Amino acid sequence: MKDRVALMLAALWWGSLTTIGFLVVPMLFARLGNPSVAGNFAAQLFEAQSWIALLCGLILLIHFRAKADDGMTPPVLTALFLVLAAMLLALLQQYAVAPRIVARENLKLWHSVGSGMYLVQWLCTSVLLWRMSGGQRPR
Repeated sequence: MKDRVALMLAALWWGSLTTIGFLVVPMLFARLGNPSVAGNFAAQLFEAQSWIALLCGLILLIHFRAKADDGMTPPVLTALFLVLAAMLLALLQQYAVAPRIVARENLKLWHSVGSGMYLVQWLCTSVLLWRMSGGQRPR
């Protein structure tokens, strides 16, 4: 049961990253016409996404830490690393990069950094979800 809940949380995290970052925000910029308005909405969506990431990540850390009590196997260590890396990226993006983008400080640079961090967070959650749902399930 606990493994299924953890899998659902990983899927929620990955799905929310995918939906917000690759569907909703690009649609905002395409449909609203005003980049400033779209950017404000996007910032609010990314903030909500950060809270989803932190909540899912925290619960997944607890889950994998409990699994580590049975032994620090390579799959468990990998899962812990992926969760921690994705959470760190979410925190850095929200509290280090996003304020610079909102302030329009060197916008091209900080937008590129934020997009890269978002993509790496998405990749971490993709690998985590893939491993949890497939044959390399952390035991």
